[in-house]
Amino acid sequence: MDAILSLSAVELRDRLARGALRAADLAEAFIKQVEAVDPQVQAWAWFDADFVRQQAKALDSLRGTGRPVGPLHGLPVAIKDVIDTVKIPTENGTVIDKGRVPVKDAWIVGRLKQAGALIMGKTVTTELALFTPGKTRNPHDPARSPGGSSSGSAAAVATRMVPLAIGTQTAGSVIRPAAFCGVTGFKPTFGSIPRNGVLPQAPSLDTIGVFANSPEDAALLADVLFGQDDDDPATRLGPAPRLLETAQSEPPLKPVLAFSPPPHWDHADEVTHAAFAELREALAGQCDEIPLPPVFDQGNGLRETVQLAELAKSLFSYERRGRDQLSPGMQKAIDAGKTTLARDYLSALDARAVFNAALDEIFDRYDAILTAAAPSPPPLAEEGTGDPIYNGLWTFCGVPAISLPLLAFESGLPMGVQLIGRRGDDGRLLRTARWLVGHLRSEAGRT
Repeated sequence: MDAILSLSAVELRDRLARGALRAADLAEAFIKQVEAVDPQVQAWAWFDADFVRQQAKALDSLRGTGRPVGPLHGLPVAIKDVIDTVKIPTENGTVIDKGRVPVKDAWIVGRLKQAGALIMGKTVTTELALFTPGKTRNPHDPARSPGGSSSGSAAAVATRMVPLAIGTQTAGSVIRPAAFCGVTGFKPTFGSIPRNGVLPQAPSLDTIGVFANSPEDAALLADVLFGQDDDDPATRLGPAPRLLETAQSEPPLKPVLAFSPPPHWDHADEVTHAAFAELREALAGQCDEIPLPPVFDQGNGLRETVQLAELAKSLFSYERRGRDQLSPGMQKAIDAGKTTLARDYLSALDARAVFNAALDEIFDRYDAILTAAAPSPPPLAEEGTGDPIYNGLWTFCGVPAISLPLLAFESGLPMGVQLIGRRGDDGRLLRTARWLVGHLRSEAGRT
């Protein structure tokens, strides 16, 4: 069982396809891991071992008929509890939705089922995908936060309770938990994955992301999820992205990275500064320091303006139904959104074009921007889910981002390295991420 759990999602897919592994055996391995680990980590909002077994049995039966199967056939996938799942509770991290059971799957859940994925369960989210923590603990130190809001998804992958998971990001809710839990977190270009059936918070920012244990595994899952939906105006019709094929390919030229200290780089602790200095040294010749234009200092404030204004509208029904059931932090966020002037909101939206024009000049010369995923180690659980200050800017711009568990603090807690790519160039970003992981491992092997 331990050997199965150590395999990548791509390796598991291949064994399932060859008939060297049954979906039932794979499901049993992950069920036992959940039963052994989750009492401490508490990553699951809803988990039913019998339901997992029933799905696995049905998937094995389908394969036995010889009929075509999907690209994720038999692979377990965890789903954040802000994503609707038919006949399975979706409670959005709030007591107001306690006992809520959707009658229709979200678009991405339907796509997962078409691809043959095994729905492993629902993972813990913060309250309405904002900042108030859920019950999940950091797998590396239970006294620490796993990040938010996709806390359960990141922790479940980190502890090998599932090989793949889905989360959402409006500020830093994929990248930050991935960094804190020590897994790969991929937030694609805005509008790549349809959001119909997913709790809306700020529709101009909300993005579906994925968690895995490598860039290739993240590409495997994202490949299935990319698409177009008439009910999500942010999506556009296009050809299959071929993310996994691109991620697994060799770069035509050795990638060159731009280390761009994020706005408020002085907020990062000394260990983070030292670690990135060492990383740049290890990438000598392949990494230049390129400062971002001064206008980027306004990015997080502009993102917050958009997020709070849209949040106040999107979550109005929750306030109307039970304001007293919302946390003080949520009430404060909604109230702040209500006071946002239309002039400020519309100006913030317009600013994204200026930011992306500046980024395009960087991406004309560099394969990706290299930067930190978080300013410091995971905070203590009672102190919140951490600061998205190094993530929100990229969500605001709508560019793809990936966090890689390449560094660590002296305590052993993971430190995420964040790569940023050009809008729409998700495959290239994943390929560069895979190259970076391999390059650093190769360099480490020589020392």
